[in-house]
Amino acid sequence: MLKRVWHDVGSSGFTLLEMVVTLTILGFILLIIFGAFRLGISAWEKGESSREEYQKVRAVSQLVSRQLKSMVPYKIKTEKAEGDYLAFEGSARSLKFVSALSMKAKQPEGFVYAIYEFKDGGNEGGRLVVYEQRVLIRKNFFEERPNEESGVPLIEGISDIQFEYYQEEDSLKNREEGWVGEWNAKEEKDLPRAVRMTVTYKSGQSEKEETPMTLLASVSANRFEDVKPPPSVGFARRATRERLLRGN
Repeated sequence: MLKRVWHDVGSSGFTLLEMVVTLTILGFILLIIFGAFRLGISAWEKGESSREEYQKVRAVSQLVSRQLKSMVPYKIKTEKAEGDYLAFEGSARSLKFVSALSMKAKQPEGFVYAIYEFKDGGNEGGRLVVYEQRVLIRKNFFEERPNEESGVPLIEGISDIQFEYYQEEDSLKNREEGWVGEWNAKEEKDLPRAVRMTVTYKSGQSEKEETPMTLLASVSANRFEDVKPPPSVGFARRATRERLLRGN
């Protein structure tokens, strides 16, 4: 009787093979759970990084749009045979203009001369850099190259940037309506109706380029007369004195 009971109790335990199979299955289950958990954390971190990058690009785009919309038709005085010309020059990778809004200054400081340039960084990605300096009267600042150290990166890690300029139809100039890749105010004698900036950037180490981001800013300054430098203090005083003498 005792032998039969002992045999029944011993036969109810687990064998070594059953323990190995059980631990193997449990290991696979834990591996799947931790893999899914890790994948979720990675997706969350990637989403947060993309959201922060999007917010940064959006904030920069708003600043760029505000500065472009604050563009003024500033006319530069020159003694050359070509005569005075509007301070605006745009190409596919750079843009130069005069604006009433500064990105650097916290308070208005008058007109600023702004330059946007795309710097190609190769495998590390390029960047959009802005240079600013105050507009100085009686100085041909438009022909000068700004100090490289004064440049401020606006957008980094981009693979390409494209500036385009909208021109209106002009039958006298035999010009059709549409977007062009260059704009020389010396030749056009006018500002473009709008500026479009298309930014293409890469995500991390991926070679696949994401959908380009497009910024469109209208240039209302092309509907107004050109802005001329204000007269000097001495000239203003002489003009006031002459008006008083004529009045007497």
